[in-house]
Amino acid sequence: MTLILSEEKIRPQSLDQFIGQDDLRANLKVYLDAAKTRGQHLDHTLLYGNPGLGKTTLAQIMASELGVNIVSTSGPVLERSADLAAILTNLGKNDLLFIDEIHRMPANVEEILYPAMEDFCLDLIIGQGPGARTVKIELEPFTLVGATTRIGLLTSPLRDRFGVICRLDFYSPRELAAIVLRSARVSSLDVSDDGALEIGKRSRGTPRIANRLLRRVRDFAQVAKKKRIDSAIAAAALKRMDVDSLGLDQMDRNILECIINQFSGGPVGVKTLAVACSEEVRTLEDIYEPYLIQCGFLKRTPRGRVVTARAYKHLKIIRQGLLSVNPQAE
Repeated sequence: MTLILSEEKIRPQSLDQFIGQDDLRANLKVYLDAAKTRGQHLDHTLLYGNPGLGKTTLAQIMASELGVNIVSTSGPVLERSADLAAILTNLGKNDLLFIDEIHRMPANVEEILYPAMEDFCLDLIIGQGPGARTVKIELEPFTLVGATTRIGLLTSPLRDRFGVICRLDFYSPRELAAIVLRSARVSSLDVSDDGALEIGKRSRGTPRIANRLLRRVRDFAQVAKKKRIDSAIAAAALKRMDVDSLGLDQMDRNILECIINQFSGGPVGVKTLAVACSEEVRTLEDIYEPYLIQCGFLKRTPRGRVVTARAYKHLKIIRQGLLSVNPQAE
C-alpha cells in the first residue's frame, strides 16, 4: 500500500476529471469554450462557497483549459497597492490571476483593481505633495479569478465587476465516494465501493475532508496490515477518530450538547456560545455552523441558535420539558 497521497497529485487537472458541481461545470465549460473560440480573455470570475469545495482547483483547471499561465496570491498577502501593481504588470496576454480570500484584501489595494478589471490599466500616483503626478500604465488583457468563503464581505463595486459568479455547493455522499475512489486510484490505494461510500458519508459534504479522512483511514489500514480498505475498516478507523456516521466530530457534538445542557436547547447568542465552547465566533460561524444547519441539527433565529429535535435524536438525548438526559452518560 503506497504511502504517498499528496494534495497536488490527486487534484483534478481538467473539467472532465472534476467530480460534482454539475451545473457549475456545464456553465463554466460554455464560458471557457466561448473565450477560446474568440481568442479573448475569459470574463472576470468570482468563486464562492465554504472552505474545501474546490475553488482553487477550479481556478487551476480554468487556466489549464484556456492554455494560459496562472499567477496565484491571496488577499491578506497584498498589503500595499505596489504589491498588486507588480503582479499585474508582469501578467501576459489572457493570463489568469487567482486571488484567494479576496474579501480580506485591503481597501487601498482593492481600488487599484477597479481600472485594471474594467480598462486594463493602472492609475498610479508618483511622488508626494505638490510634485505628485498620475501615471497610467497599460496592462495586457487578463482574467481575475477571485475566491471567497464570505461573499457578503465583498464591497459592491468589486463584486459588480465580476462577469461570472459561481457558487459551490456541498457535495452528496455519492459524489464524495467517487472523489475518494479517484484519489485512491491515482495513489494506487485499494478501496472498495462501500469503503469509499463510508468515508464519503462522513466527510461533511467537502472533498478536502474526504481526502483527509482517506489518508487517516489508510494509516489505520496500513498498521493493521489490511491491503484493502472496505466499509468495516473505514468505519472502525473513523470511530477511532471520533467521526460519527454523519461526519460530526467531537467539537460538533460539544456545540450541540452545550446548547442543550447549559442553555436548555436555546436560543443562545453566538458570542455566548463561543465563550461556553472555548472557541472563536468566526470559527463557529464558518466551520461548524454551516454543516450543522445543513444537517438540520441547528437553526438560527433572531434570538440566537436553537437545537432541533433531530439533533436530540441523533445524540440520543431524551427531551423532558426543559431538562435533557443523556442515557449513555448515566
